[in-house]
Amino acid sequence: MVFARIAPTARSKALSLLLTIQYTHPPTCPCHGSSNHSHHFAPTASSLLEGARSLATPVGPQKEYAFEMAASSIRFGPGSTREVGMDFANMKAKKVIVISDKTIEKLTPMRTAIEALESAGVKYEIFSDVMVEPKDYSVKKAIEFGKQAKGDAYLAVGGGSVMDTAKMVNLYTNFPEANFLDFVNAPLGKGLPITKALSPLICIPTTAGTGSETTGTAIFDLVDKKAKTGIAHRVLKPTLGICDPLNTRSMPSAVHASSGLDVLCHALESYTAIPYNERRPRPTNPILRPAYQGANPISDVFSFKALQMTVKYLPRAVCDPDDQEAQSQMLLAATLAGVGFGNAGVHLCHGMSYPISGGNKGYKHKGYQVDHPIIPHGVSVAVTAPAVFKFTAASNPERHLAAAEVFGVDVSNARAEDAGELLSNALKEFLHNLGDQPKGIKNLGYTSGDIQGLVEGTIPQHRVLMLAPNLDEDLERQKVELNRLFEDSLEF
Repeated sequence: MVFARIAPTARSKALSLLLTIQYTHPPTCPCHGSSNHSHHFAPTASSLLEGARSLATPVGPQKEYAFEMAASSIRFGPGSTREVGMDFANMKAKKVIVISDKTIEKLTPMRTAIEALESAGVKYEIFSDVMVEPKDYSVKKAIEFGKQAKGDAYLAVGGGSVMDTAKMVNLYTNFPEANFLDFVNAPLGKGLPITKALSPLICIPTTAGTGSETTGTAIFDLVDKKAKTGIAHRVLKPTLGICDPLNTRSMPSAVHASSGLDVLCHALESYTAIPYNERRPRPTNPILRPAYQGANPISDVFSFKALQMTVKYLPRAVCDPDDQEAQSQMLLAATLAGVGFGNAGVHLCHGMSYPISGGNKGYKHKGYQVDHPIIPHGVSVAVTAPAVFKFTAASNPERHLAAAEVFGVDVSNARAEDAGELLSNALKEFLHNLGDQPKGIKNLGYTSGDIQGLVEGTIPQHRVLMLAPNLDEDLERQKVELNRLFEDSLEF
């Protein structure tokens, strides 16, 4: 309905009808079924009215009025890895480029996938030099392999690093003349839109964390800038994600923990992100609508459920490597959170994590079998979570109280102004109870003297900072707020 194109009388009647709906039918909460539980994302008659009115005016720097949902097709079930050969055969793939890392290459998930390809008569070539927490140079190495191998489909078997690398190989082999920074998120890259479909990509996750099998996001370290960045576009999302609980049984306890912390922050950040209809600017063309759009009624269902599952099952998965139910449920939680944050986006924990991991001074996380310093992604996002959600609570106390309640906090008599403290304390207790986790960025080797650099490394993360509730839009005041958040994250 475009009000600018209909008669004034008809437009007046339509606006009057929407106003009548607004005041005679109060919206109910889609999570709780109660009209007195306020949620700022709900597409009420008033928000529809605002969208309808705005359609009658030229598009400019106004607020968004629509959201889109995009996610990969997902197949979930023990043993489903064995079907991947038939999937590629059904696609009539002539040659599949299989992407993995040196550890996964030796394990059952990879053997099962290769046997499936061979059984289906699908030709393949393997690249197994993916770097855990990939750097730009390791991604470029994989891209060069892809260009030389000339496959027409891709298979990723591994964790988020493998899946993200595979997405970028798929992208740059389909745009062979592109400069590496062309599609990288601005301002670190040019942030150009991706203008055509890519080749088929199937992802088989072997960790329960990133949810990368569902999203159009790929993350890596831009070494010369000492910052994490990435590429985000719906076209990047895999054709299919095969989530086989058998594949996560080989994860060490440390990997269970850090991967699960990524799920936790995906869920919390996407659930508390600004609502989609508060984001600016509205795109001048649908192709420019970002993958990360702000919280919306559909993403919230996935994010909140993922939060509940993570709080329940992550401690069990970390404590008992033989708890197959907990492992399976965490894989499902990671996928659900992927759908949630893949559309709503994340905000401060992730924005602040990028310079934390990108500027690593030499910290090597216990339990990771790698030959280089590493701050696992889940660790780098979780160390700021207590400070972040104490800060963001003022934007929507009800949501933060709902999250605190998931952790077991009694919020029946809680005041709105208590929401941040309650959720922050609940997060601290949860992280302490997980065991051998850093209790702040000081444990990662950072001091107060490093905070200015960490702030400067966070500022370019526009894609996620624009979704951060309660963060000032003024750059100088934003730096002050980020400085305080890093100070508050030194130790807890």
